[in-house]
Amino acid sequence: MNRSPSHLACALLGLLAAAPAFADEPYPSKPIRLVVGFGAGGPTDIPARFVADKLGDSLGQRVVVENKPGAGGMVATRDVLSRKPDGYTLLLCTHFESINIAAYKNPGFKLADLAPISLIAKYYYGLALANSIPAADFKSFVAYAKAHPGDVTYATVGVGSAQEILARQLEKLTGIKMTQVPFRGGPQVVQELIAGRVHFYVSPTLAIMPQYHEKQLKILATSSPERLPASPEIPTLTEQGVKFVRFGWLGICAPAGTPEPVIARLNRGIEKVVEQPEYKALVENAGSLAVASTPAELGQVLTQTLADVAPTIQEFGLQQE
Repeated sequence: MNRSPSHLACALLGLLAAAPAFADEPYPSKPIRLVVGFGAGGPTDIPARFVADKLGDSLGQRVVVENKPGAGGMVATRDVLSRKPDGYTLLLCTHFESINIAAYKNPGFKLADLAPISLIAKYYYGLALANSIPAADFKSFVAYAKAHPGDVTYATVGVGSAQEILARQLEKLTGIKMTQVPFRGGPQVVQELIAGRVHFYVSPTLAIMPQYHEKQLKILATSSPERLPASPEIPTLTEQGVKFVRFGWLGICAPAGTPEPVIARLNRGIEKVVEQPEYKALVENAGSLAVASTPAELGQVLTQTLADVAPTIQEFGLQQE
């Protein structure tokens, strides 16, 4: 059927009129994935699920947490970075993104591939010890480990992880020798620690405080600059003569290229969640800090983390192919 020029013009005008409606479609218009690179129930997963639930309420769309553990979080990172940068696939980013860039010659991504949105927490590490080791404090643990070289096992959850770096530094600083046992995720380590099948674990305090309070394991010291309000009876490493203060962190990132208005919308929503008393109680009762940030501030944290860990990874020869 032939169409007159006037009909074609009207059809073209109709398409042009409709185009802005698609371009300006409000975000979000469908559910959002939040990918977590570690197993369910761990110190990254618990805050992530709280934030996802409340952020979904704020945005008017579900934010669905999907756990993709493996390769120290790289499975999740690569998955997110392979998706369209439209704000519908987000990453629970951690210090592992920076560590993996330093720990692997070809991790498959770089920091510039990430669009930071906001921090959601900072946390310190606790030195967890199985009850099966007859040591009540850090000093007696060092004495025991020296008397039993190689017999004490320590758990790690990724090449160049804070768990491995701190354990190796403790060996160097104290003159002890332990045997490494690699695991895929923190929850499995904690169960093995309680059972006494692995002896020592440097863990985010969030993952071990409940078991510590139930006396299922011991915490010898923390990596915080001062004693944590949630557990003032636990001394710091600095108090034990080991000058090492280190924190981990959790944030939300997207693939680079995600539109700025989407980043801004998510940032506002996350900030509101982090300010909620219920979230602060969840995080701070476990010895962590509930903290939000601007995208630029999270970007600086990513960059600084890389600068902090790279020399240590090089020193201990931890870089992998």
